[in-house]
Amino acid sequence: MLTYGVLLWYWVIPAIMLYTALLALTRAVLRHAPDPSDLEAGIIMFVFRRYSWAMHRLRIIDADNIPRSGHPGPLIVVANHTAGVDPVLIQASCPFPIRWVMADDMAVSMLQPLWDIGQVIRVDRRRNESMGVREALRHIRSGGVLGVFPEGHLERPPRAVLPFLPGVGLFIQRTGARVLPLVIDGAPQIDPAWASLWRRSRSTVRALPMVDYTDSELSARDIAKDLRRRMIEATGWPENDATPRLVGDQWVQVDVSGRWPDGAPPAGTPAGPSTPR
Repeated sequence: MLTYGVLLWYWVIPAIMLYTALLALTRAVLRHAPDPSDLEAGIIMFVFRRYSWAMHRLRIIDADNIPRSGHPGPLIVVANHTAGVDPVLIQASCPFPIRWVMADDMAVSMLQPLWDIGQVIRVDRRRNESMGVREALRHIRSGGVLGVFPEGHLERPPRAVLPFLPGVGLFIQRTGARVLPLVIDGAPQIDPAWASLWRRSRSTVRALPMVDYTDSELSARDIAKDLRRRMIEATGWPENDATPRLVGDQWVQVDVSGRWPDGAPPAGTPAGPSTPR
C-alpha cells in the first residue's frame, strides 16, 4: 500500500503546483483581455504579444497615442501594409480587439483558422461586392474597432507609400468614427507575404495622433488622400504611385526590390521609386 508520504509527494503536491501555475497563467491572460470575462480574447492577445516580442522584438513608439480602453470604438485603425504579419503586430500593440477587412485574393486558405478566430471581414474587390462593406459599417456603428490597410496591397518596395483607396474614406465618412493611424516598419520583407510569420525581425509600430473627421467637409476620396499625406509627412517616406494591376485573376506588382515581373511594369503604370529611403 502507498504510504501517506508517498501519496502526498507524487499526487497532492504536483496537483497543487499545477493548479497554482494554471491560476497564474489565467490571471496573466486576463490582464491582456479587453474585458475581464473575455478569456478567449485574452488568450489571443496574450499569445500575439508574446509571439511579437519573441519573434519580432516588437517595439511600440508613441504608445500614448493609442487608446488604453478595452473598448475605444467606434474607431478605425489605419496602417501601411508591409508584410503578412502586420495585423498580428498591430493587435499586439493595442489593448482592444481589432476586426480586420481583408480582400479575398489576399486570404491564404491554410490560414483560414486564423481568419475565423479574428472574425476577418472578407471583401471581393474584383467583383465590387458590397456584403463585406455593409458588415464593416455595422461593426463600426455598433462600437467596434475596424482595421484597414488603405493601400490595398503590400508596400513594394518598403518605405514608399502607395495611394490610399477611397474605401477607407467611405468608412470614416459614413460612421463618423475617429481614426488611429499607425506606421509599421522593420517587418520581414519576403515573398510570399505570409512567410513573414516565421521570419525573425526587429519591427516597430508607431502610433500617430488620433484624427477626427466628424466636422470635416472632405469627400471620402479626399479623406483617404489626407490620411496618406499625414503618413508621408510623419515618416518622410516617398510616394509610390506604381500601383498593382489586375492581370487576369492575379494582381501584379513590384517585388521587395522595386522591380516588376519580367523587368517591366504593365503598360501605363508609373515606374515609382526603385529603392526605399
